[in-house]
Amino acid sequence: MILSHRCLAAFSRLLSAFAVGVGGFGFHTVEGAAIPDNLRPAVDAAIQKVRPALVRIRVVSAAFGEGREIRMQTVGSGAIITPEGHLITNHHVAGHGRRMFCTLWNREEIEAELVGTDALTDISVLKLKPVEPRVFATAGFGDSAQLRVGDPVLAMGSPMALSQSVTLGIISNTEMIMPRFYGPSSRFRLDGEDVGGLVRWIGHDAAIYGGNSGGPLVNLRGEIVGINEISFGLGGAIPGNLARSVAEELMARGKVRRSWLGVEVQPLFKHWREDKGVVVSGVLKDSPAERAGLRTGDVLLSLAGTDTNVRYDEQMPEFMALASGLPIGKEVKAVARREGKEFTVGLTAVERGEIYPRQHEIKQWGMTVRNLSPLLARELKRSSTDGVLVTSVRPGGPAGEAKPSLGPGNVLLEVNGKPVNSVEALVELTRTLTENQHEPVPVVATFERKASRYLAVVKVGVQELRDPGLEVTKAWLPVETQVISREIARQLGQPALRGFYLTRVYPGTTAEQAGLKAGDFIVALDGDKLTAAGGEHADELSALIRQYDVGAKVELTVLRDLQERKVEVELARSPRLQREMKKYRNDDFEFTARDVSFFDTAEEQWSKEQRGALVEEVKSGSWAELGSLYAGDLIVEVAGQPVDNVEALRSRMDQIVANRQPVVVMKVLRGIHTVFLEMEPDWKN
Repeated sequence: MILSHRCLAAFSRLLSAFAVGVGGFGFHTVEGAAIPDNLRPAVDAAIQKVRPALVRIRVVSAAFGEGREIRMQTVGSGAIITPEGHLITNHHVAGHGRRMFCTLWNREEIEAELVGTDALTDISVLKLKPVEPRVFATAGFGDSAQLRVGDPVLAMGSPMALSQSVTLGIISNTEMIMPRFYGPSSRFRLDGEDVGGLVRWIGHDAAIYGGNSGGPLVNLRGEIVGINEISFGLGGAIPGNLARSVAEELMARGKVRRSWLGVEVQPLFKHWREDKGVVVSGVLKDSPAERAGLRTGDVLLSLAGTDTNVRYDEQMPEFMALASGLPIGKEVKAVARREGKEFTVGLTAVERGEIYPRQHEIKQWGMTVRNLSPLLARELKRSSTDGVLVTSVRPGGPAGEAKPSLGPGNVLLEVNGKPVNSVEALVELTRTLTENQHEPVPVVATFERKASRYLAVVKVGVQELRDPGLEVTKAWLPVETQVISREIARQLGQPALRGFYLTRVYPGTTAEQAGLKAGDFIVALDGDKLTAAGGEHADELSALIRQYDVGAKVELTVLRDLQERKVEVELARSPRLQREMKKYRNDDFEFTARDVSFFDTAEEQWSKEQRGALVEEVKSGSWAELGSLYAGDLIVEVAGQPVDNVEALRSRMDQIVANRQPVVVMKVLRGIHTVFLEMEPDWKN
């Protein structure tokens, strides 16, 4: 269910008002619902028939934004439709899946791979990949064309990631559409495709929620009659007959081939008395329709021998199915009327193809890109598909920092004078430019922004983390302090008190050995009284200490229980600060870690023997985040091997990348807890 436009809130209320439901009879959920006695046996039988084929699908999918690929984990539903393990679900569930894991009725989890996907009908087909070949239980399709308003149906799936859920309702509408008067912005679009252009949903009132997407709508014979997809007051299912035909083609070809004429149509005008034909509202340049001689304002009466009568919006998907199902490359006849006269033309459809090709992240450029499909090139008013379309740019990255900067919608054409006609060409050219380079490489990029052409110098490459280097080591008193403010001094009854309050004495240090304790007041250093009396004096003591040599001994005048005493302390060497620790960034799993500092050990109260690499940053939507690695975790093992520091972590991760390990197990310390994390990267992409 992916509906987010503000108009749909009003649409939801409208549909709720007109919904034909049986809520008054308590037909909402099978569990705990009041099911009429005459339906109970059929409901039970249908559930038992479909249940073994029902699956919950956990998908690691990819989205793109701010110049990078962002991975997310979602849950949907599906049903097994072949004994070999093919299953049907929604494109918006699995169409962008990087890894997919299916939980069967018996809680067994099996990984699946994407066989094919079709955004226009929102249908995907996956195939289970069991360790050993096996025969799977299946669910069969019924004839969705035979459904009638009022027929009882079951919505089966995994709402809210709960497996094996069933809800009961009736068919409310057999040809539900999204009304045209809501405007183009309220259409249900996936990857640029208008799903409602080809799909007339089966409306029903069986409750469905997030996670039900892709699950079957089942009649009381236990047959799939729809694939649940959307919910806005009513549930909406893709008709089973359409879903089955798309699934069969995806299993046979891996994609759905559709014809394209380049003609845009709309229903007949309301004031016309005649009800034959469909209005040609637009003809795209250099399209088969233009070459055949069709014009805007023509009325198309028949296509390939089939009448094209579209008076109502509900009839539009029928025409779209006809126009997209023509034989590709073979001429068909079309009859049209212009200014009262009928004429016949020959139309030779071409293959339609997808609108939006898959996106790719190019880390070295700090941007995401895609190829230009013929349809997308037309939308951008470009004469060819040459070039690479920029879809997003990372703030502060190479493309974003260029002058002028590249941005979404720009088309990259050349790099250093070499044409870049595709994403694949850009990837290869980038690899050649940056191979064995440790610094970004300046290149001249030629790109177009709408009708204007620009040149920009882009520093291409991933900037390696540098060793921050060491600050000059200085004498250090191993304590933490707080200034004794004037207000504190007054409240203590000693308004003349000046100096520092010890908040912490680091264990095992010279300060602890000298007998300093948290709660002491330091009022003098080597006989010189301290003057600190406010936040502006917070550095007084540390500044005085730094004037001594490491190893020097100083005498502190300390108040403890209002008793003054002298404490001699040997000054230590200042430890490395957290910002000075060596860092490691992994660009495959997208996290950054550093060596453990003295202050980390003290703060976390670790033993001196504690080793590991401390995680500083985990990118949102990364494999590390999906594996539940968090900033602040201390990585102590990777793949069963100890990690003492970031160099050991680098070595372990390099082995994992080289071996393309499908599962990576990390052992981390998180507060007082030890946790094992499983990361499941997709190395194919």
